[in-house]
Formats: sequence, C-alpha cells, structure tokens
Amino acid sequence: MTDQSAPLAEQLGFDAGDRVAVIHADDVGMCHAANTGAFEALDRGPATCGSLMVPCPWFQEAADRAREHGGYDLGVHLVLNAEWPHYRWGPVAGRRAVPSLVDDQGYLPRTSLETVQRAKPEEVEIELRAQIETALAAGVDVTHIDSHMGTVFFPPFVEIYARLAIEYRLPLFAVRPSAQALERVGGGLDRLNEVLDEVEAAGIPLLANFCADSLGFAEGQGAAHNEQRLAKLVPGINYLICHPASDGEELRAVTPDSAHCRDFERGFWGGEAGQAALDAAGVKTVGMRALRDLMRAA
Repeated sequence: MTDQSAPLAEQLGFDAGDRVAVIHADDVGMCHAANTGAFEALDRGPATCGSLMVPCPWFQEAADRAREHGGYDLGVHLVLNAEWPHYRWGPVAGRRAVPSLVDDQGYLPRTSLETVQRAKPEEVEIELRAQIETALAAGVDVTHIDSHMGTVFFPPFVEIYARLAIEYRLPLFAVRPSAQALERVGGGLDRLNEVLDEVEAAGIPLLANFCADSLGFAEGQGAAHNEQRLAKLVPGINYLICHPASDGEELRAVTPDSAHCRDFERGFWGGEAGQAALDAAGVKTVGMRALRDLMRAA
C-alpha cells in the first residue's frame, strides 16, 4: 500500500531527491498544426502528456485521435480566452448561456484581465464545466485539468477550478506560491493558499514546481533554452510545459511570433534531443495519468 504521508514523487515510485518532470504539451486542439505536433511529441516522446483546448475549431480532430488510438494522457486545458488577432473561438456553453464571457466580436475575451473584469463567476463555472463534459462526451479519458493563460487562478475563478477538480476527481495543475511571490504580492495570494489547502484535504496532490517559459527563445537557441529550464527543476514533481506544433503556413498565420518555438519544441520534446537533455540533467519523467490513478486509488 502507498504511504500517503510520503512525498508525491515517492508515492509514485521515485526515490527521495529525484527530480521528476511532467513534460506537458499545451494547446492540443488549437489548430491542425498543434495537433500534428503534439501527437508527434506524445508518440515519440519524451513528452508525457498534454491537454485539449475544447472551444477551439480543431478540438474534434484531437479528441477523435485520442478516442480511436487510446493510451494518450490528455487533460482539459480550461480556456477563458481567445487571444490571437485573426484566429478566435467562442464559449462551448453557447453565447446566450454565458454572455459575460463574450466580447463585442462574439468570442472569448482576448486577455486574462478582460475576463476578470467582465466575466460572472457563475457563468465561468458553466463554461468550464461544459468544456470538461464535452471532452468526456467525445470519448476522451480525461486525466487532469489545467489552465490556458492562467486565467482560472484569479479570484474567484480559482475556487471554481478547485471545485471542479474535487468533483471530477482529477488532479489539477497547481503549485504553491513561492516565498518570493508571497513577499512581492503581500496578502494577495492568501486565498489561493487557502484554496490549495482545500484541494490537498480532498486528496488531490499538488506539484512541487512550475516551469513556464517554453516560448521565450530566439531561433537557434531552443536547445540551450530548454537545457536551462531543466537545470531549474527541483526535487519532486515538476510541471514543464511545451507547445509543440508543426511549422507551416497555418501555424505562422496563427502564431507568427512563436511559430519557430513551437516547431522546435515538436522536434525536441518528440525526439532524441529532448531525451538526451533529460538524461544529461538526471531528470526522470511522469505523466498526469499516474497522479490521477494514485489519488483515485487512495
């Protein structure tokens, strides 16, 4: 029997002090290029899991592949924004059901701040629940939930996020604020810590560390950038995001500033270079399904 008082990594079978990474492919379903890139990374590794953007036009392609082939470790990338200039999407629940989540063009708001300023919490819950239910109805074996652009971490949305994780018995992407963040923000993160206390009390594990900066490198600097990211990982379970997608006209039109990063991450986290970097750094890997199965077995 697993010792539930032990650190999460040890409950998952790793040794004390091991640095373990969830190599997470974000934005699956955003566009066709995101689907081909993400599934290439997941098929070839070392990417371990990913999450689906249910409101996006190419969600169904990704869901069909997940259902037909099985075995993919996929969660729901909870979406409250449609940020791109010329490629956007509306709410799954429908514009009439959640009017506060619809901008003057009929889409989800572009920025997290706009969502916070205009969205009613009760409509946010309707929309996030609809995204999870749509993924389940499409036959996806949902393994976790996480957040597009971090919008769900604003109060009072974070309470909804936690409530859905508890209700659906799903691990969620969440880490405790660092001491530096607490000092910088003051008491502004107190409610987040209280919500995370409730999550842990419900038997949902929290992650040790979040490594976010997947798209912040110039062309030709991808390998060095990602090696530096691996060097920052801490003992325990780290959440390292990437955005693999296949280069081409579609990707360059949708994400002109980050297309080169996304295509690099497709090859790096779906090939030998990424695995070699992990080996050199002494980092082990795990997916979110392992966390879900652990918490549901408790």
